[in-house]
Amino acid sequence: MVDMISDPQLLARACVDKMLANDAAAQALGVKVISLAPGEASVRMTVTHEMTNSHLNCHGGMIYTLADVGFAYACNNTNKMTVASGCSIEYMAPAAIGDTLTASVCERTRSGRTGVYDADITNQRGELVAVFRGKSYQIRGQVIPQPGE
Repeated sequence: MVDMISDPQLLARACVDKMLANDAAAQALGVKVISLAPGEASVRMTVTHEMTNSHLNCHGGMIYTLADVGFAYACNNTNKMTVASGCSIEYMAPAAIGDTLTASVCERTRSGRTGVYDADITNQRGELVAVFRGKSYQIRGQVIPQPGE
């Protein structure tokens, strides 16, 4: 078996696979992981009728949830158990039924127990739908417990 600690990419994938297996909300929304790297994650979902608001646009809460899922995967994929301490989102354009939204999240800074992550949420045409910023706080524990730690 490969030592996951010595391969950051393998560790990122293993952490996110474990998280996604336990993430009922992401599963219910059909969120798929597109790419991963330590401190980064891109996730995608297709807007369905059940995700729309009274204007028949994608509900802002669904867009936020997609970004939050990507944020969680980005800040936990180095195997340090991390939670959100605050998040904000700015909506730029509506998303419609059938649109495929991608949240691309990257770590801006991580120092001590805190971090800042930014995400662009785009549609299938590459148009910016929203921007998201998440602040993280590292708690005790690991996503995948390692022997001796």
